[in-house]
Amino acid sequence: MNVKSRAQVGAAFGVAALGLGILAAPASADPGSTTEYRQLAGVGSDTTQYVMNGLGDVITNANGKVIASYDATPVNTTITTKDPAAKPNCTINRPNGSSAGITALNNDITATTGCLDFARSSRGPVDTTTADLTFIPYAKDGVTYATDLGSTVPTNLTKAQLASIYTNCTYTDAAGTSFTVQPLLPQTGSGTRTFWLSAIGISETQVGSCVTQGIQEHDGTAISNGTQLMPYSIAQWIAQGKGFADVPNRRGESRLRSINGLAPTTGSGTAIALNTNFDAGFLRDVYNVVQSTRLTDPVIADTFVGSASKVCANTATITGYGFGAATNCGATTLTGER
Repeated sequence: MNVKSRAQVGAAFGVAALGLGILAAPASADPGSTTEYRQLAGVGSDTTQYVMNGLGDVITNANGKVIASYDATPVNTTITTKDPAAKPNCTINRPNGSSAGITALNNDITATTGCLDFARSSRGPVDTTTADLTFIPYAKDGVTYATDLGSTVPTNLTKAQLASIYTNCTYTDAAGTSFTVQPLLPQTGSGTRTFWLSAIGISETQVGSCVTQGIQEHDGTAISNGTQLMPYSIAQWIAQGKGFADVPNRRGESRLRSINGLAPTTGSGTAIALNTNFDAGFLRDVYNVVQSTRLTDPVIADTFVGSASKVCANTATITGYGFGAATNCGATTLTGER
């Protein structure tokens, strides 16, 4: 891990705490202690783990804090999502990524154990043959590519160039000259991986054998030389530089780059934000996924469902973690199996 890089990035954005009241009470990674069992337990996406931790610290009802959101990492660890005195079989392997979180929720529904109430997802459903799960949007994110600060990769690429990079590790510039690069791709099960491939217009089977796969998503320290690039959540990159006590700055010397001539962010310093006018094909909603038959559950409905839900009402927390507000926040029209 590059200590120098962390210092450089922190200098640029570390003062954000002075400009954002949200930082006065930083969120916890997972609930505050291993024995704090809140009312709704969720797992899944790396992209949205920090904003959901933040929401978990501010959303309450008569019974206290509502949301227990368990991080995607560290991998190969277990979590206990419900009080063992009431539910003795709720120690599970920590799911890493949107697909893993949705699978864990599906498995819990099938087993009727009641250990999970929602899954975090940075992608929509990939199987819409049933309406078993409802994907409830609550924030807007974007995905672009990141390179090293001193990279030889251009700071602006087109969708077609990115597709070429992820199929054969080359791109061609405007003069017709081809260059070789080293693309990186997140772990299987990552919602960002699924979204990125769809956004650049290629399938899993078209990913080139030259692509380095399996890196942890949104970890800029994985970029080790000037010819590498990787997809990166814009909101995650912003949040990692804001000085949150629980958000590790994994950016290294990475910088977000433009696609089709459009910059991924606006502003700078404490005012840096997602560019909601970024290329539309690279903007996405992020979701909390719940069992469709539980949409009328009072706690789930109050927390997630509808524009007046407690999650949707907390726009300051959502934007504080680098996301944009979702115009369809709380909608329940998007359904699927996984």
